[in-house]
Amino acid sequence: MTQPLYAVGDIHGQHEELLRVLDLIQRDGGADAQIVFLGDYVDRGPSSAQVLDTLIAGQNAGRPWTCLKGNHDRMFTWFMEEYPRHDAYLALELYWLHPRLGGDTTLASYGVKVKQTDRQLSVHEKARAAVPQAHVDFLRNAPLSYETDDHFFAHAGIRPGVPLAQQTEHDLLWIRKQFHAATHPHPKLIIHGHTPVRQATHYTNRINIDAGAGYGHPLAAIVLEGRACWTLSDDGRIPLIP
Repeated sequence: MTQPLYAVGDIHGQHEELLRVLDLIQRDGGADAQIVFLGDYVDRGPSSAQVLDTLIAGQNAGRPWTCLKGNHDRMFTWFMEEYPRHDAYLALELYWLHPRLGGDTTLASYGVKVKQTDRQLSVHEKARAAVPQAHVDFLRNAPLSYETDDHFFAHAGIRPGVPLAQQTEHDLLWIRKQFHAATHPHPKLIIHGHTPVRQATHYTNRINIDAGAGYGHPLAAIVLEGRACWTLSDDGRIPLIP
């Protein structure tokens, strides 16, 4: 019998939703259920610090939790470097502290209030004093992918036609159009988030489980047994089919 494997979509600072989903998983698979979290633990939602506390505590307690890195997680760690670094992928008018990206709400969860008229270096100094180094290290050291015999997990997806072992960090964290447009089978079923959809959606060659928690929608969780897949709800498993 295949052991169930659970995956959780983009959390984006929604701690209450994380606790709700962890309860669903525990009811389905027990306290030691294996879970892959697909990144973007921070930004937009009000409780990024609490989300990281919960994930770190779970790993420290020996839970079989794999926490992948998301693009928002990397933006956070880059801002927290000795001199803040910005992601050149972003549009010119955007930066991590911009309300559209949500870095301001992340810092608010640590007690650092941000005004858009503040100097970034002033905010950076306050952030370096307020954010625990354990949170920064957790995100900085998070892996970019995880795979089983049947599945490949990454925050954003993969570049079609490139072997899984040769995927770049940029694509694993940011890719959208080329990945979404591909309809042919990939080497494995790709489980990803990054691009919000109304609900967890199976596209035959990939499953997107970013259900928009960063915009106030319920956090999505799925359970995999081989190639079979279900979403988790208060009523138990619901088959997730292409």
